[in-house]
Amino acid sequence: MKLDGMASFVAVADAGSISEAARLLRLSKSVVSDRLAELERSLGTTLLHRTTRRLSVTEDGAAFLERARRILRDVSDAATELAERRGALAGPMRISAPVTFGRLHLGPALYPFLAANPRIELALDLDDRRVDIASGAHDAVLRHGTIDDSRLMVWRLAPSRRVLVASADYLARHGRPQTTAELDAHKGIFYTNRGVADWRFATPRGGEIVRARVGLRVNNGDMMRDAAVAGLGIALLPLFIAGPDIRAGRLTGVDVGAEAVREFIYLAHPEGRRPSAKLRALAEHLKTAFGDPPYWEEGMN
Repeated sequence: MKLDGMASFVAVADAGSISEAARLLRLSKSVVSDRLAELERSLGTTLLHRTTRRLSVTEDGAAFLERARRILRDVSDAATELAERRGALAGPMRISAPVTFGRLHLGPALYPFLAANPRIELALDLDDRRVDIASGAHDAVLRHGTIDDSRLMVWRLAPSRRVLVASADYLARHGRPQTTAELDAHKGIFYTNRGVADWRFATPRGGEIVRARVGLRVNNGDMMRDAAVAGLGIALLPLFIAGPDIRAGRLTGVDVGAEAVREFIYLAHPEGRRPSAKLRALAEHLKTAFGDPPYWEEGMN
């Protein structure tokens, strides 16, 4: 049984297709198919159901998948540990992060880190959907918000302040709310990946939940900002998205006498797995690069 066959199987199971797995592995589709066939012959079973329309993991394949992931992870960790014993940060590392934060802030912080550590092979998945870090497909996930999964170990990278914003045109047409109660009469632009369409505030009386009328629900922070600039409603946005538009006058802060519940930028990794030296080094680099308070909040009242 060869490790490259296992790696191909895991990649196909995660990607859902041989062609996508081949692209991620930088191999031809025929090579991946041959490795899968050889693995199935060595195991004496069928791991994948293949049809013209879809590909799925068999019952035997599902049983083998988690062990294959563990074996590949152990081999990678062993190689990484040897490299670290020689004082080098090296080897593969896969991280998931939100699209907007990744594009605006994570990328610029990552590039000098990777340039200084050229032996690290980073795979960065930008996706606004929450990934299951406990599955073992990623070494860590970068998230904005709160961490509720008890299976995760969390490193706080930076605080993240969120503010209500709207365009001057919207406020001229619909009025400027002065209290949280007045938000009920306004249209809201909401982030769908948070579930319910509401805003949560911290007040001297405790937490307060506000549900404005839905003007737009969307799963991307860039589009929320653009919709607010276009005058479609009020949005609750982190300053790492809204800051430049507030400074440029395209968006205006809306003060309702209460601050949104404070959130943070986190790097989380599975509980029970010792984080590699390169992951710890990345976390420290990002904390320094973002700052506390973070640079994107400079000059914001």
